Amino acid sequence: MIGLLATVSILGQAPELPALPPITRAPQVTYVDRNGAVLGVRGGKFAPPVNVDRLPAYVPAAFIAIEDRRFYEHDGFDAVGMARALMTDLAKGRATQGASTITQQTAKLLFLSSEKTVERKATELVYAIQLERSYSKKQILGLYLSRANFGGGAYGLEAAALRYFNKPASKLTIREAAMLAAVMKSPTNYNPATEPDKNSERTELVLAAMAETGAITPEQRAKASAATPKVWKAAAQGPAQYFLDWIDDQVQHTVGAPRQDLVVETTLDLNLEDAASDAVRATTARFKAQGVQQAAVVSVDGFGRVWTLVGGTDFTTAPFNRAVDAHRQAGSAWKPFVYLTALEQGRTPDTPVVDEPVTINGWSPRNFDDESFGATTLQKALAHSINTVAARLADEIGRPNVANTAHRLGIVSQINLDPAMALGTSLVTPLEMAQAYAPLSNGGYRVQAYGIERIRTNGGQVLYQHRQAPLTSVVANPPLSELVGMMRTVLTEGTGTKAAVPGFDLAGKTGTTSDSKDAWFCGFTGGFTTVVWMGKDDNTPMRRITGGIAPAEAWHAYMAHALKRIPTLAIPQGPPPPLPAAGVMPAATPATPAPAQPGPTVAPTAVAQPVAAQFKPSAR
Repeated sequence: MIGLLATVSILGQAPELPALPPITRAPQVTYVDRNGAVLGVRGGKFAPPVNVDRLPAYVPAAFIAIEDRRFYEHDGFDAVGMARALMTDLAKGRATQGASTITQQTAKLLFLSSEKTVERKATELVYAIQLERSYSKKQILGLYLSRANFGGGAYGLEAAALRYFNKPASKLTIREAAMLAAVMKSPTNYNPATEPDKNSERTELVLAAMAETGAITPEQRAKASAATPKVWKAAAQGPAQYFLDWIDDQVQHTVGAPRQDLVVETTLDLNLEDAASDAVRATTARFKAQGVQQAAVVSVDGFGRVWTLVGGTDFTTAPFNRAVDAHRQAGSAWKPFVYLTALEQGRTPDTPVVDEPVTINGWSPRNFDDESFGATTLQKALAHSINTVAARLADEIGRPNVANTAHRLGIVSQINLDPAMALGTSLVTPLEMAQAYAPLSNGGYRVQAYGIERIRTNGGQVLYQHRQAPLTSVVANPPLSELVGMMRTVLTEGTGTKAAVPGFDLAGKTGTTSDSKDAWFCGFTGGFTTVVWMGKDDNTPMRRITGGIAPAEAWHAYMAHALKRIPTLAIPQGPPPPLPAAGVMPAATPATPAPAQPGPTVAPTAVAQPVAAQFKPSAR
């Protein structure tokens, strides 16, 4: 009785409250991969509103059973529970008891802070009563499930179902629904990913409450208790967040700030993205003792579509996007630009050269481990990455010509022209290195990397559609086929043998910078280029790590998987075939000497062009 009188007294002193504000949600952008798998949602903090009628009955019942059994009976608050809580609070002189109904919790989520004061509790109660008068029970329950914090950055039931179980809320099982309802007591202490034991204990309480209220049968309770759903320790699409960071700004640049929910169809293949992420995490862990800390992977096809973009080993702890924003020295991965320039000036793979000490403008390059090959050929010099030969060659053919070749193929960063340029001292990103290697994979055609195929509204209105511009030839034969042949030997007998995948037509180049600060492997098959970089963010040296060790091993692990999924064709010497439809994946076939379909290429600053600049919107 004292508690009820206290409640009346507090409410009587409360000022007149304004009308309920409109309940809105900021527009969201949903990103999907080339096959329709959800990569992530950006924009509004909360998940799409929950429609209770579209959920299995046991899903909302789980929350009602554990949080507010009399939800469908009260008018916004439980008088008995409130009286009991207020008596305890007044006795202790502070708010300690909950007793909040789902309606009260919804009022707090929508309008109030989490401070524990009697005054805030009174305001919450007034709002709850107004909610009950303005909305139906199902609407209130939907608002609650749409706004609740489920931990792990998931706000709303749909976001939680995707975060922990990688499925929509409509597909939740009884146990999964109970596990999410268990989180409501404390999103931190009962998080199913980080506190599985505590969550499991409370889940059993939720299942018991569901059985007691008749939401499920005893048999269903027993079956749910025995179930062990897979809980994703990290967001299932975590690796793709680097890719989303890259294209998120491009979406606003293309269509402006979203005024309604949008769907962005991308070029990414989530299966390959996950494989690349797994490969670099495993490899960096294996070589951690030698100082390998970070990695980046980019895969592009010969038309510029980005299939994979991994900017680090863990987006949660290291969100800096090394694939796009890290400018690092390319090391010997730069040498194909030197050798291509030489081939275009009339040299051949069999042109004789001598590996001997050389000094250029006071600079004397050294070979790795100071080994010397003596008399050799251009082909062997590239295969074994002989520094003295590359430095002398660049000096003979002209370093400005080498820079022009690199820019022609796809390098966009500034290139220095000092003698050491031949050994890759210019700063480049993994993205532009993949873009510059792509013409070697697709028959000699430069590409502009891109990640967005289409932007549309939820209703299907197309706001942007990528249009493939005609490809321009930037490398002709015989230099193209000669260089590709030389780069094949890198994997068969040179520094990149650890990258080789038997049975496939592959070519590439290792790269290692001074003191092993950067290590690369850049390689390709017909129409598919992949670049792997490894190093430290502080640019300090690793220990005895070369491009032919850790990066080559990660490249091999990833490509052994990718080559089973992508069209695998021989590296072409001519123009690519017509562009396949977005999302179409021809069946993988053994590499054969046939015209190849160009594979992924990546551009460092690829931004989708505004719709009006190219075409009018059209129906999908």
